[in-house]
Amino acid sequence: MPKQDHAGVRIPPPLCFFAFLVAGILLNSDWTEGRLANAYLTIIGGLIAIISLIYLIISALKHKAAGSNVEPWKPTTTIITDGVYKYSRNPIYVAMAVVYAGVAIAAGSWLALLFLPLCLLFIRYYVIAREEAYLEEKFGKEYLDYKARVRRWL
Repeated sequence: MPKQDHAGVRIPPPLCFFAFLVAGILLNSDWTEGRLANAYLTIIGGLIAIISLIYLIISALKHKAAGSNVEPWKPTTTIITDGVYKYSRNPIYVAMAVVYAGVAIAAGSWLALLFLPLCLLFIRYYVIAREEAYLEEKFGKEYLDYKARVRRWL
């Protein structure tokens, strides 16, 4: 059993995505110049963001249905292996990344898109690494078997 019953993540992952996205938009965006991106980018980016937000909500609701916490600073009570979790160990982070990309496209912010890989590196090494270590320690073979079957991202 882990010393602390949570992954030790102190910065909420949505805040990480938001910070990188806002930085990119503030430094380079049609929005900061007081106009919308061209209609094609606005529509495509908006659709990407909306569809991904729905996927994110479905993924998060799986935690509630399983009686577990979605927040990485709270205890995980079970390993979820069905639904979207059959295909990705981190569907919420995948969805956050795609929402981010959709908003960046809708904002006409190519710099925000360039910041996305940096954000994902931060999420991978600061958040996911802590979560995986915690889950391995807490659930042992059950989590290791799941980890061997299912990819981290997609």
